[in-house]
Amino acid sequence: MADKHYATRKAYAARKSLEWSASGRDIGEIPDVVDPARKAAAERDFRTFCDTYCPVTFDLPWSDDHLKVIGQIELAVLKGGLFATAMPRGSGKTTLAEMACIWAVLYGHRQFVALIGSDEGHADQMLDSIKTEMESNELLLEDFPEAIYPIDRLEGIPHRCNGQLCKGERTLIGWAAGEIVLPTIEGSVASGAVIKVAGITGGLRGMKFKRPDGKTVRPSLVVIDDPQTDGSARSPSQCETRERILAGAILGLAGPGKKIAGIMPCTVIRSGDMADNILDRNKHPEWNGARTKMVYAFPTADKLWEEYRQLRDDGMRRGDAGAAATEFYRVNQEAMDAGSSVAWAARFNHDEISALQHAMNLRFRDERAFFSEYQNEPLPDLEVRTDDLTHDQIASRLNRIDRSLSPIACNTITGFIDVQGSLLYWLVTAWEDDFTGYVLDYGTFPDQKAPYFTLLDAPNKLANAIPGTGLEGQIYGGLERLTDRLAGRTWRRDDGAELKLDRLVIDANWGTSTAVVKKFCRQSAHSAILTPSHGKYIGASSLPMSEWQKRPGEKTGHNWRIKTMDASKGVRSILYDVNYWKSFIHARLSVAMGTKGSLTLFGKDPLTHRLLADHLTSEFRVRVEGRGRAVDEWKWRPERFDNHWFDCLVGSAVAASMQGVTLAENEAPQARRKRVSFAELRSRKQAQQSRVTA
Repeated sequence: MADKHYATRKAYAARKSLEWSASGRDIGEIPDVVDPARKAAAERDFRTFCDTYCPVTFDLPWSDDHLKVIGQIELAVLKGGLFATAMPRGSGKTTLAEMACIWAVLYGHRQFVALIGSDEGHADQMLDSIKTEMESNELLLEDFPEAIYPIDRLEGIPHRCNGQLCKGERTLIGWAAGEIVLPTIEGSVASGAVIKVAGITGGLRGMKFKRPDGKTVRPSLVVIDDPQTDGSARSPSQCETRERILAGAILGLAGPGKKIAGIMPCTVIRSGDMADNILDRNKHPEWNGARTKMVYAFPTADKLWEEYRQLRDDGMRRGDAGAAATEFYRVNQEAMDAGSSVAWAARFNHDEISALQHAMNLRFRDERAFFSEYQNEPLPDLEVRTDDLTHDQIASRLNRIDRSLSPIACNTITGFIDVQGSLLYWLVTAWEDDFTGYVLDYGTFPDQKAPYFTLLDAPNKLANAIPGTGLEGQIYGGLERLTDRLAGRTWRRDDGAELKLDRLVIDANWGTSTAVVKKFCRQSAHSAILTPSHGKYIGASSLPMSEWQKRPGEKTGHNWRIKTMDASKGVRSILYDVNYWKSFIHARLSVAMGTKGSLTLFGKDPLTHRLLADHLTSEFRVRVEGRGRAVDEWKWRPERFDNHWFDCLVGSAVAASMQGVTLAENEAPQARRKRVSFAELRSRKQAQQSRVTA
């Protein structure tokens, strides 16, 4: 009898346990739709869906390009077709792709969506983002309770999927790695809909899903987001492999005899990569390829933007995060915006003023990346030069001549002053007539009295040497003292002759210094030998200086030209091709010492020139082809701080060319001054004194 009572109690406890367990797993009635009209309005309008249900994500006004892409997504989801569109980085294409998947399944437009990423990791990240949206979006919960309420009741615990019930029936919801299966709810158009993800090179063939009713479904919509990585884009074989996968495995996912709809937002990384080929309608007309850009027309005020770029670079080095450049743009915005057309006017950062400024900042940061990832028009591949000089190679080019002493063969002394906001860098070089050069001396004003420093941490600033005045006054006063020191001194030659500076060129590119430098060059007691200068970055895609139209009054030389008189400033300035002249200096430093056209440094100790060598190796060059010519374009190394003495040496060489110094292989011979010995100079002076006495 006791055993019988025990069995009864045990059966009762088991039955109650099952009831309690079932009640805990059963989510009960599905709530009503909160706003049926709101839900209905977005059913066949993807833009309305994004605006209505993701107002925080899509908080900026749409651009025309966004609306075109949204229209393509809508057409593909509702009616089919294949659409590939290149969009700039940061345009929200991945988010749009994810929302397209959600929109397609919640309204029952598609029962099986395949979301393909560039690799498995990318695909998993997109699925996690979709899951987060479904779990946390209150608006989706309100208007799509038949699909989202069971997800909400999981409370982020995927293990609850297997046991979840709705009024006693299993929901068969799936919330696993790599896939989402929406709950099977009677009357729901989204019942049992599937979103699966995969990397493009992963297991794509045979992607299918068996429904509870025994029917096997295959993808009817494929969303391919950025199907290539940086590495695969640079590998022709990987690009070909991915194109083959796209044409075969992916477009065949729907099964035999069925067409699949497809959306592919992408970015072109390099010319000829997978995205570039798919967007080419001649190669792949089935994808209806289209390219969007960040900037459709660039501004015409090149000079102002170059000044802005210099201000921004200098400001970044000083640590002002580009604030001075932004203020310069604010003051000159109307002129700097002229001629431009930007795709998305609302796209700029909190510390920027406009979308154009944002775009130009991206371009200045890395022009090649900008044209590929933001313009979808990659520049031709670079040929990185491997023969750039090293720090040690430069520092060891010692001629064992004392500082400031010129060899007897030199007839020309030139110098250059690089103007920075807090310092003036200077360098003086002696030249033989065939461009054999000798760096005589270099330094800063004010003198730092330190063997190693950077512009950012230099202890002695212009403000200390020229107190009680503003920036323009400091630059003017610094130039006055420095030119008195350089132009007023004699440079002894080793035969006893005393030479003077023949030409001193002063940089007029820095920030707001242009007007100050030109004013100083006009008013200085040394104005006869002073020339303000503007270095011009002329890349492979630019018109070479030799093909520029010569204007009346201009004087042209080897990749430089002296501009016509500036009537308002009463001074002529020189414009030169910085890429050419930097390569020219590199060549002079590469020529074997003792050979014609070589360039050497004073002294015997390489440690003397440690800082100078840092400046001269602060940039690297890449070979670029354009306009039927190959050009070395020089780029700044981010890990280096300063390049100012490099600019000085380049400017000193330009000054020598102005004075008639030539390299036979580059220029036709010009009239050269005869070298005069010290004895002859003394004889001439004595003869002149005799005539005066007579």
